Amino acid sequence: MKEAYLGVDNSINGCVWKSHNSNMRTVEAICQKYNLPEMIARVLEARDINLDDVESFIDPKIAKLLPNPFILKDMDKAAIRLADAIENKEKIAIIGDYDVDGATSSSLLKLFLDKFELNTIIHIPERDEGYGPSEIAFNKFKKDGYKLVVTTDCGTSAFDILDWATNKGFEVIVADHHEAEVKLPNAYAVVNPKRLDNDDNPCRIMAAVGVVFLLIVAINKVLRDREYYKYKQEPNLLEMLDLVALGTVCDVVPLTGINRAYVKQGLKIIAKRKNVGLVALSDVSGINQYPTAYHLGFVLGPRINAGGRVGVSSTGARLLSCTDLNKATELAKSLQDFNNERKEIENFVLLEAIEQAETVEDVDAPLVFVYSDKWHQGVIGIVAGKLKERYNLPAFVMDIEEDEVKGSARSVDGIDIGAAIIAAKEKGILTKGGGHNMAAGFSLKQEKLDEFREFLKEYINGKVSEKGIVRRYEVSASVDLRAANIEQIEKLSILAPFGASNPEPRFAITHVRIANSAVVGSGHIRCDLTSSNGGRLKAIAFNVADSDLGQALLSNNEEVMHLAGILRVDEWQGRKKVQFIIEDGVFVSKCMRKEK
Repeated sequence: MKEAYLGVDNSINGCVWKSHNSNMRTVEAICQKYNLPEMIARVLEARDINLDDVESFIDPKIAKLLPNPFILKDMDKAAIRLADAIENKEKIAIIGDYDVDGATSSSLLKLFLDKFELNTIIHIPERDEGYGPSEIAFNKFKKDGYKLVVTTDCGTSAFDILDWATNKGFEVIVADHHEAEVKLPNAYAVVNPKRLDNDDNPCRIMAAVGVVFLLIVAINKVLRDREYYKYKQEPNLLEMLDLVALGTVCDVVPLTGINRAYVKQGLKIIAKRKNVGLVALSDVSGINQYPTAYHLGFVLGPRINAGGRVGVSSTGARLLSCTDLNKATELAKSLQDFNNERKEIENFVLLEAIEQAETVEDVDAPLVFVYSDKWHQGVIGIVAGKLKERYNLPAFVMDIEEDEVKGSARSVDGIDIGAAIIAAKEKGILTKGGGHNMAAGFSLKQEKLDEFREFLKEYINGKVSEKGIVRRYEVSASVDLRAANIEQIEKLSILAPFGASNPEPRFAITHVRIANSAVVGSGHIRCDLTSSNGGRLKAIAFNVADSDLGQALLSNNEEVMHLAGILRVDEWQGRKKVQFIIEDGVFVSKCMRKEK
C-alpha cells in the first residue's frame, strides 16, 4: 500500500494525504511535445490525459467534440415536430426544474424559440407543487391554448402525469438527463441519453442543458435542410453557450470531453455579456473580472438556486430568458435578496443541526442523523453537505412536515449513499428515495425515523474497514514558498475550467510557520505564511474559525506546519498577488511517518 504523502496519515482534518505516482516518461513527453511546465504535465498525466489528447484538453473545440444529436433516440421525432411548430407559428409551453440546470435548460430553449417570434412560456413549479410536470401546469396550458409541451431537466419518470396529459390531447416532448427505467413515459418523444435502449452514446454525462443544446442544434439542422433560412438570418447557436456553461457547472457533471468544451467556450460568451439576465446578475453579485467556473458554481449558481429554495421558483428562469435590462436588474436583485435570506435560514438550521449532532447519546455512530419540524426544506441539502465536511461522516438532514419527513443526504468516499437509500426503500422504510453515490434525497413517515437510523448504522458499518471511514486528500505536488510566484500560478489556468472530474490542483507547502493570523468576515481566518529560507505568502482559510484547523492557525505558537490547499492569483485594484487557500494542515512534529 502506498504511503501517505509527506507522512501525513492523520491531518488536522483527519485526512490521509495522497499523491499520484507520476510516470516521468509520460510527463517528459508532455513537456516536450506541448512546451508545458513540469507542474502542468504532472497534473495532466495524473488525470490520465493521453499524450495525443492534451491539445484537445487544453483547448477543447465545440466543432470537434459535439456529438451528432441524432444519435439519441427520438431526437429526430422531437426536432422535426418542433421545426414544424416553428414553421406553423405554434404556441409552445416549457416545463423546467427549479434548480440551475432546470432554469438554464428552459431559458435556453425559450430564447432559441423566441428568435422565431413564437408564443412561448416557461412553467417552473413551486416546491409545494412538486418536481416536474403536474396537473396544475397542464391545466394552465389548456386554459391558455398550449398543446405542445417540452419538459426540460424533468419528465423521464413522470409516468402518471404524462399519461394523463397525453390522453388529454397534449403532445409532450421530454428533454432530460435523469436515470431512466426500461419503461418510458407516454410522450411524443423522450430525448434522454440515459435511456436504456440508447446506452452506447457519448452524451450520458451531460447536464440537461447540454441535452437541450443538442436539441436546438438538431432543430436548426432540420430547418436548414428545409431551406428555412434561405431568406432569413440563421441564429448563432454558439452565442447561447453561456447558459450551457452555467447549467453544466452547477449540475456538477464531469468537466471532460464535450462538457469541458461547453464550459470553456461558454465562459468566453459570458465575458462578452450577451445574456441580459446574466449581465444583471453578474453586476448585482459584484463580478468585475473575467468569469471562471468558480463564479458560475459559487456566485451565480447559488443566487439562481435561491429562488427555488426560499423564494419564487420561476425567478431564475425568468431572469435568464429576460431581454429587458431594467426588468432583469429587478429580478437579479430579488435573487440577491432570496440568497441573503437563504444564508440566514441555512445558518440557523446548521447551528441547530450541529447542536443536535453533538448531544446524541450514540456518539460512535458512523453517521450524522438529525431532524426537526422547524427547518426549511430548501436548505437541508446544503446543511447536509456542511455536516459531512465537518464530521467526515455521511450526513442525513430531515425536515418533518405534517404528513411525512423529507430528507437530504451527503456522503463520503467509500459509502454509496444512493445505494443505501434504494436499499431502505426496498425494505419499506422509505416512501420515496433516489440519488447517487455522494448525494440522495428521500421521504419517510415520522414513525420510521428510528428504524431508518438503525438501518443506516448497520449498512454503513458493513461498508467500512476496521479503521473506519478514511478521508483522502489528493495533493498534486509540493511547492516551496518562494516558488509560489504569479508567473507559475497563472500557468495553472491552462488546466481550467475546474470542476467535477477536473478539480483545481491541490498543493502542499511544507515547513512553514503561521504569523499575523486573525478571524475575518464570517468565520474565515487570514494569515501570513513564512519559511526559514525567507519565503512569505498571504493565505486564507474559509469558514474554519470554530474548527480544529482554525484553532491551529490561530494559535500562533511558532510550530512548523505542512499546509495543503489551492494556489490562486488574487487581483485587487489592478494589482496581482499570489494567495494560498488553506484547506488542511498538520504539525510536522505530529506526523506519524518520516518524510521522504
